[in-house]
Amino acid sequence: MARSEWRDTTVHTDVLVVGAGPAGLALTLMLLRSGVRVTLAERSTAFRRDFHGEILQPGGQLVLDQLGVLEGAERRGAHTLEGFQVVQGHRTLLDIDYRRLPAPHDRLLALPQPHLLAELLATCARLPGFTYLDGHRVSALTEDDGRCTGAVVTRLGTRRVRVRASVVVGADGRFSKTRKLAGIDAGRTDVFDQDVVWFTVPAPGRATGRVRIHRAGAAAVLVHDTHPDRLRIGWTLPHGSYNRVTAEGIAGIKRDLAAALPAHADLLHEHLTGLGDLSLLDVFAANAPTWTRDGLVLLGDAAHTHGPLGAQGINLALQDAAVLHPVLVAALAAGDVRRARLVAFEQARRPVAEAVTRMQRVQAKAFFGTGGRAAAFLRARAAAVVTRTPVGARITSRIAYGRTPVQVHTDLFTAGAVPGARAA
Repeated sequence: MARSEWRDTTVHTDVLVVGAGPAGLALTLMLLRSGVRVTLAERSTAFRRDFHGEILQPGGQLVLDQLGVLEGAERRGAHTLEGFQVVQGHRTLLDIDYRRLPAPHDRLLALPQPHLLAELLATCARLPGFTYLDGHRVSALTEDDGRCTGAVVTRLGTRRVRVRASVVVGADGRFSKTRKLAGIDAGRTDVFDQDVVWFTVPAPGRATGRVRIHRAGAAAVLVHDTHPDRLRIGWTLPHGSYNRVTAEGIAGIKRDLAAALPAHADLLHEHLTGLGDLSLLDVFAANAPTWTRDGLVLLGDAAHTHGPLGAQGINLALQDAAVLHPVLVAALAAGDVRRARLVAFEQARRPVAEAVTRMQRVQAKAFFGTGGRAAAFLRARAAAVVTRTPVGARITSRIAYGRTPVQVHTDLFTAGAVPGARAA
């Protein structure tokens, strides 16, 4: 179909959210409940996210609980995990027990992203003011006198939708097209020296109840339960070494992984059949130099990206949405969506994102590094502090919630909470 034959449509909305991941959908739900019209554009037509982060820290669970979607998402299939361990052979080097935290969020939760996203989307679909454009990619941002006024999104080269919005929120991940179109640099830094190879294997009756990092020489392998009755395994490799490691094919990989995970060797030999079973994650950190422009905000991974260690990405994204929600409500009610007002979100969350990156650097060196006997001694001492002392309980709480738990502004969940909201 020639471009002149495309079906052009114009949609007027208050907020255009680009990206139906956890951050984009959670923010959409909050805004809808505040009486804001939201158009959500998502490039995929199905939630095929097998290797996206799925471990929910208590801080992320709190946000979802306050939105009323955690129980429904969990019913779709999830695994409760009691804590995080680092083990070497038969020794437990570190044991962070989340049961020391206050109930009901005294656990980690392995919740597949498709289950979470389906529950959020179904809840959004029941509310007025919601327009969902699945299968639509953002192709251009529109501006008026330097202010973002919406975007053009296209579907499979056959449909073009011009979305007029007071605010555009880029929640489209670490390779954000919205961020690129806005001319904002990703702020990428390769602060981690590992890549991670992810895969899952069936493991009926073999649940571990923990997130575990298995250290074996220079190797570190992460293992946790996932739905349904499977183990998710993340094998850390030196950055850029994947092609060399896979040169022998799957046989060499099974041999090395079985040596690191002897308790799971039978599962690896039976269920790893080829390199196609593996998914390589490029691990890096990023923090865009600015998250806001007049009429535009970056959210979650689009603004700041983190490694998988400590299971922080999805939780930071959900907390971002909870912090951005009242900022947008106030801006729309005032009819002022300039950066000077929107930047309050960035000022609140940038220090949090930077603190997580610093923490992950320390964790990566402590538990994935080598460094000989001195480093091993320091790791053991640090693990003893975290495992056995009140300091460890405070560290667990900081990992679980951040400096302070982020609350959803449910007081804004009333019809007409944004009387000044209107399309640009």
